Amino acid sequence: MYEEIKEQAKAAAYEICELSHIEEGHILVVGCSTSEVCGDKIGTNSNLDVAKALFEGIYEVAKEKKIFLAAQCCEHLNRAIIIEKDAVPFSEIVNVVPQPKAGGSFATTAYSVFENPVAVEEIKADAGIDIGGTLIGMHIKKVAVPVRLENCKIGHAYVSAARSRAKFIGGQRACYDDRLM
Repeated sequence: MYEEIKEQAKAAAYEICELSHIEEGHILVVGCSTSEVCGDKIGTNSNLDVAKALFEGIYEVAKEKKIFLAAQCCEHLNRAIIIEKDAVPFSEIVNVVPQPKAGGSFATTAYSVFENPVAVEEIKADAGIDIGGTLIGMHIKKVAVPVRLENCKIGHAYVSAARSRAKFIGGQRACYDDRLM
């Protein structure tokens, strides 16, 4: 079961990286309900083993693509972010260490695996994966654009994704650089 979850997570991570055109040094935010992956209601069955499988699959892709992975905590920690300090050198760090029932199992796993983890209140990620309806939109750069993934289920959880694009400011659409979309 864990190997299958890992592979599903890895496939979704590869797909969002390809479709979002995320580049080296960019940030991929992941919100994850292990409860939903297991077929339960969000917030009711935090599972570290499932989180580890999910994290391994996604982190493997992040390291290969040389992007930063940001783990969104649950609502009990106000959806704070766990991320490598190098990704957010000028952000204000908050003093919290996630736990499975207060922060979530995915964020707890990220905190234990990252070399120099920090918690911040917010980021502006370039793309994101939402596993089980965790609402990552608050951590995506403006303008967030939905991305339809073929790999739209991990375990029992639905997966949605988003990427960002440059804002359109004034004038006609023909004036914009399509490479930024």
